[in-house]
Amino acid sequence: MRFTPEELEAARDRLVPDVAASGLRVLFCGINPGLMTAATGHHFARPGNRFWPVLHAAGFTPRLLLPAEQRELLDHGCGITNVVARATARADELSAEEYREGGRLLAEKVDRLRPRWLAVAGVTAYRAAFGDKHARIGPQERTLGATRIWALPNPSGLNAHWTAATMAEEYGRLRAAAFGEP
Repeated sequence: MRFTPEELEAARDRLVPDVAASGLRVLFCGINPGLMTAATGHHFARPGNRFWPVLHAAGFTPRLLLPAEQRELLDHGCGITNVVARATARADELSAEEYREGGRLLAEKVDRLRPRWLAVAGVTAYRAAFGDKHARIGPQERTLGATRIWALPNPSGLNAHWTAATMAEEYGRLRAAAFGEP
């Protein structure tokens, strides 16, 4: 589906519903919806975003899902939310206060849904939302109640520090922890 620049801009500040349920193994958490995500209503919808291919390569899904098939994640014990709900063209449009408030609201959501793991896709977003400037990729010391937290590499195509293969390895470590598999 193609959108004009005007159609994408019209999606600014839109909210995109979570794909979530109680008791998930992993609740993936993006930074905030991009304009393509807001325009389509599907998480990680931008064509260059590597979330869906990495999720499949890491073994979370038996086949590569399209963003429009996002609700199928629930069948695999996974869901999606965001640190900040409003859509922007770039994450750098978000304020420090939005991240902090997003972290507070995310903690409330996790308290309600009680996933086994909260997986924040972007260590910088995790640091900003939870005030942990020394966080690194991987499992975190902090928990939200009984929910463990894992900071993952951001799957954006702009994150050149991580290849799809190295991201799939890190996501695979989380899958093994969440599902008790080797």
